Amino acid sequence: MADQYFVGWGTLALINAGLAQGKNRSGLNWFFLSLLLGPIATLIIVVWEKLPEQKDLSQ
Repeated sequence: MADQYFVGWGTLALINAGLAQGKNRSGLNWFFLSLLLGPIATLIIVVWEKLPEQKDLSQ
C-alpha cells in the first residue's frame, strides 16, 4: 500500500511539472516543490496566471 502512495505522489509531481511548463515556469523547480507540497503545489500552479513568454534576444 505504501508503494502506491509514492507512485501517486511522484506522478502528481510530474503532472505539476508539465502544468508549470505550460505556464512558462520552471518545470524542474516545480517538480521538486511538488514532491514536498503535493496537491497544494497543484492548486498554486492552477491559480497563478501564465507568465508572458520571453523574447529571444540572441538574433
